[in-house]
Amino acid sequence: MTVQFDPASLVLLNAILAFMMFGVSLNLKPEDFRRVLTIPRAPVAGLVAQFLLLPAATCLFTAAFRIDAQLALGMILVASCPGGSFSNIMTWLGKGSVAVSVSMTAVSSLAATVMTPLNFAFYGWLNPHTRSYLQDIALPPENLLMLVLLVLALPLLLGMMTGGRFPRLAVRSEKPLRLISLLVFLAFVAIAFLNNVDLFLEKFHTFFWLVVGHNLLALALGFGIAKLMRLSVPDQRAVTMEVGIQNSGLGLVILFTFFPDAGGMMLITAFWGVWHLISGLTLSQIWARRPIPEPAPQQS
Repeated sequence: MTVQFDPASLVLLNAILAFMMFGVSLNLKPEDFRRVLTIPRAPVAGLVAQFLLLPAATCLFTAAFRIDAQLALGMILVASCPGGSFSNIMTWLGKGSVAVSVSMTAVSSLAATVMTPLNFAFYGWLNPHTRSYLQDIALPPENLLMLVLLVLALPLLLGMMTGGRFPRLAVRSEKPLRLISLLVFLAFVAIAFLNNVDLFLEKFHTFFWLVVGHNLLALALGFGIAKLMRLSVPDQRAVTMEVGIQNSGLGLVILFTFFPDAGGMMLITAFWGVWHLISGLTLSQIWARRPIPEPAPQQS
């Protein structure tokens, strides 16, 4: 499965992802990172599901059902990415804890500089059906690490510095930047699909249900660990969204940089970028219509 993609567009995709990360980071503050240390239960539960449970479960699923190597690697790549930049909005729409969501986004984006390359290489090697394909590519881990640093960590730090220096600008520009980033990213995904419409139609029946099922698994893991940790309902919603909304834009950047001929991986990752917005918005609207129960009174 070979993807038709203009290599010159890779620079644009990198810029789009960095721009999205910069916009998300404008209103991040050092307190968002300290919150994980002072009130750690909800963010830590989400990060465990994000970087440990989801990649491991994805590897087991793809190995057990002998998923095609490229499609399986696409699923492992998505599972190795941090939470998506729109999870905060969907958490807010679903009356979840925005504070927990923002702190998880901040920490997971920095943790991804190490965890995304590590998880992708480890679980890609662990799955016997993807190991040989990954070895044939000979992906240099230091190059992948540098790419994630440039498109996630650096824009995040620059966004925080800019927001701290110009707080009014950060407040005024946050919503326009999020909207522009979303529209440009969706346009980019649409162009990638249009350039490969034959491949899309040919393989639709294979990757569609894989993405839907995989996204459902991510949401279920987030909700399950939040329930297991007996988090409040707003915290449960935040953790669920953070685990279920993946940064597929990072996945696309990695793909077009290191796997330009991996059409199956592109189909999985690009369709994730569309589907998780649909599922996240749907779930947030369901939650928005459900009243949040009052916390049980503590017994003296």
